[in-house]
Amino acid sequence: MTPTRPDETAAGRPLAYPVPFAFDRATPPRYRLRNASLETVTGVRFSLLGAGSMPVQAPITLGPGEVAEIPIHGSDLARATVLVVRWHRANGDEYLWRASF
Repeated sequence: MTPTRPDETAAGRPLAYPVPFAFDRATPPRYRLRNASLETVTGVRFSLLGAGSMPVQAPITLGPGEVAEIPIHGSDLARATVLVVRWHRANGDEYLWRASF
């Protein structure tokens, strides 16, 4: 068996990239998105699918441990709304993640 690199599985395939965020839903209507990774993410932007509303925000950069506060309003967000987060890694790859309430 050949040794693997830290970023590869035993089969030599790249490991899946884990979502770098922790989404704090504890204090609505103020929600917090924390960069729980060790890398800086850029071009972070938010949009909503469904009935909720939030102010328009320019893309931001989040370093490790940094937090973005997102005011989101709406009735029954858990049933009617999904937060979509988009960001870029240092290599330029763009990612998209959906978070429920």
